[in-house]
Amino acid sequence: NHKVYNCLTIHKRIHTGEKPCVCEDCGRGFHDMGSLRNHKVIHTGIRPYKCPECGKTFSREDVLKKHLRIHSGERPYQCNVCNKRFVRISHLKIHMRTHTGEKPYCCEQCGSSYAQSGDLTKHMRRHTGEKPFACSDCDRRFNNSGDLSKHRRSHTGHRPYNCPRCLRTFTRSHHLSQHMEKHI
Repeated sequence: NHKVYNCLTIHKRIHTGEKPCVCEDCGRGFHDMGSLRNHKVIHTGIRPYKCPECGKTFSREDVLKKHLRIHSGERPYQCNVCNKRFVRISHLKIHMRTHTGEKPYCCEQCGSSYAQSGDLTKHMRRHTGEKPFACSDCDRRFNNSGDLSKHRRSHTGHRPYNCPRCLRTFTRSHHLSQHMEKHI
């Protein structure tokens, strides 16, 4: 009976968002101790599970199995509204918010709301001015990893966006889009 009570208590945390089990290494919270124990493996640096396709390594076997879906194309989770399919159930849950309009992550400073917690985290950096992503080649810092990746191309000369009509290349997709308007 005590075990049933614990399972119900832990299950309720999914609905309340309570995450009392906190990783002392990174501060991330979890609903239960089992999830925390699984997470803590990432901090050991040990990654014994290797993808036979691309060589990427993982600290847990279940994460490798999810990763393998990228190579196999398996998408076992399907939206019952638009039939779009997903590799992970968490991606389906986030996708469903596009149909419901749910934006459960709200900024306490300005009231902006978001469908994903990561989007709120990025938004909060506008208020704090935090720029945690640093370029290793120069002194520039960025508030999100995407902007850092775009910036890094300026050092490497990598221009992945190709015009299919005139062979010009661009570092950013919107530059290619602007260029394509000239061909119209």
